Amino acid sequence: MATPIPRVQATAAAQALIEQLRGQHGELLFYQSHGCCAGSAPMCFTVSELKLGADDQRLGEAAGVPVYASQSQCDYLAGLQMTLDVAPGNSGSFGLEDGSGQHFVAHFRLWTDEEVPRLAAIRAV
Repeated sequence: MATPIPRVQATAAAQALIEQLRGQHGELLFYQSHGCCAGSAPMCFTVSELKLGADDQRLGEAAGVPVYASQSQCDYLAGLQMTLDVAPGNSGSFGLEDGSGQHFVAHFRLWTDEEVPRLAAIRAV
């Protein structure tokens, strides 16, 4: 069987910021929010800062850091590949990157019909 296609990937810029934050804060996780005060944005936390709930799912990982979202958000994102990137400026979010002059953003694209059968599984927490 072919290697599963990851649902999440990270650009070189995102990988560099992740490594910087990991060096400063230790073990990290991402949570893909879906509304409220931060809009729909990937937010980076230390593993001790955010308690995952029973409804949360592991969508994938970026540069070795797990990416989680709620079940409803994962259902929505199941048809899309997520590319974690960075943009200039502070986002005003609760993420660790706030104040660094950069913030994480997510870009999405639809899966092709050929890719769908080979996608990595979304896993329960």
